[in-house]
Amino acid sequence: MTTPTSATGTFDLTGRLALITGSSAGIGFALARGLAQAGAAVVLNARSQDKLEAAAKTLRDEGATVHVKAFDVTDSKAVFAAVDAIEKDIGAIDILINNAGMQRRGPLEDFTVEHWHELMRTNLDSVFLNGQAVARHMIARKRGKIINICSVQSELGRPNIAPYTASKGGVKMLTKGMAIDWGQHGIQVNGLGPGYFKTELNDALVKNPEFSSWLIGRTPSRRWGDVEDLVGPAVFLASDASKFVNGHILYVDGGVTATL
Repeated sequence: MTTPTSATGTFDLTGRLALITGSSAGIGFALARGLAQAGAAVVLNARSQDKLEAAAKTLRDEGATVHVKAFDVTDSKAVFAAVDAIEKDIGAIDILINNAGMQRRGPLEDFTVEHWHELMRTNLDSVFLNGQAVARHMIARKRGKIINICSVQSELGRPNIAPYTASKGGVKMLTKGMAIDWGQHGIQVNGLGPGYFKTELNDALVKNPEFSSWLIGRTPSRRWGDVEDLVGPAVFLASDASKFVNGHILYVDGGVTATL
């Protein structure tokens, strides 16, 4: 019979190593900070070394253990090389958060093929590539946590963002597929679905009085989300508290997906 762990103790990430893609700013940075506060060592990722170093300094000044790895999450060779290097030089990746993403708005009939492929590579292909690269190491260890950043657009549509909605719907179903294939190896794969948050990605919408008023009225919690609202759910999915949660999408949206 195993000794029960305290309820709060199951959320402790001490001794874990987490790789968070797209984490030099915005939601990715907030999640890295939150996991570090829960005890994890974190590996920040972006394409810009300078932005990574600035983000790392901020977290180190707060007492976090931080590493940086600059690579393009859409480049398969770069992804596999980076993951192998992290495993060799830093340590075993216990937690992967696939956060890197982008948005492009415009009428679907005018959306270019180039922009379609760019968006799909960034939002969907990167989840497959990084998930596969990390999972191969996790499978050998028979443990691991993967969190894919989905969206309320994994469930709901809006005008002028059909390709984004398609990509995030794909992330939702890829998350379920990963859980099905890798659950037998002791890996939990879940999605975190943010609603509308105050980030660089949504800056134009935040500053649009008409949209902001509509959104707040549409949201049962009657406000925009703050990135800190995502930290608790992310720590839950990254920790032993969720060890029997698999293939689930946790929407953190103030109730947007609950109402018409």
